[in-house]
Amino acid sequence: MNISDKIHETAKWMKNRTGNASPQIAIILGSGLGSLEKSIDVSIEIPYQEIPHFPVSTVEGHAGKLLIGRLGGKDIIAMSGRFHYYEGYSTQETTFPIRIFYELGVKVLLASNAAGGLNPGFRIGDMMVITDHINLIPDHPLRGKNIPPGPRFLPLGDAYSPRLISLAERIATKHDITLRDGIYLADSGPTYETPAEYRMYRLLGADAIGMSTVPEIIVARHCGMECFGISVITNSGQKTSIVSHEEVKIAADKASADMAIIFKELIENLSLSEQC
Repeated sequence: MNISDKIHETAKWMKNRTGNASPQIAIILGSGLGSLEKSIDVSIEIPYQEIPHFPVSTVEGHAGKLLIGRLGGKDIIAMSGRFHYYEGYSTQETTFPIRIFYELGVKVLLASNAAGGLNPGFRIGDMMVITDHINLIPDHPLRGKNIPPGPRFLPLGDAYSPRLISLAERIATKHDITLRDGIYLADSGPTYETPAEYRMYRLLGADAIGMSTVPEIIVARHCGMECFGISVITNSGQKTSIVSHEEVKIAADKASADMAIIFKELIENLSLSEQC
């Protein structure tokens, strides 16, 4: 079965399972950020293993379920846990849910992640709005036969929505939340970076580094979605001690309350009729 047939089959299954739900906003909750789901009024919860052709999340801290409900007064669909290239999946597989979201009518993607800080001005626990990215994952999600509705050659100069970034910054100011901005670099993982690699990536112009998000944003833009990305800085390249996944989850969890405010009010104030 080719990818288009899988998308069609899974989308049909999802529409039958979700009934009258019609979310136009999708959220991806990254490592340690699953607690954000407590802010969602969940009406339908579907484990990934029940969904046809869906990968299964194998990472600790990723619940591995799809949530349909309401947040900020709007219908949303959320991934509690995502998929990664380092788990053995292709990026076409890790971004398969984005294709399904498009078929369900999603117009806006809000993606979160845990990331390492490269910018020396960043501190553990800071949140960084992604303004641009550098993709070093060696498997492009658009490689192969072009899948509608996107073009064969996708421009990415507007990958991250300026209006959503501006709205998030206004919300942060209102609540006295410190919100950084910067460039996110995605590499393959699963190892954390060496000190030399941190220095190299900083020289490339990156402010934060992680193992996700970029393939999802690429496919979302290929589907015509408006995108917003935010990173929680959970470890730092300036730190000389060994980084553990447990430390990453703890730092992300501490930032969850502020991120919940940002996401909730972003959705509340989001006019879908003004989608760029």
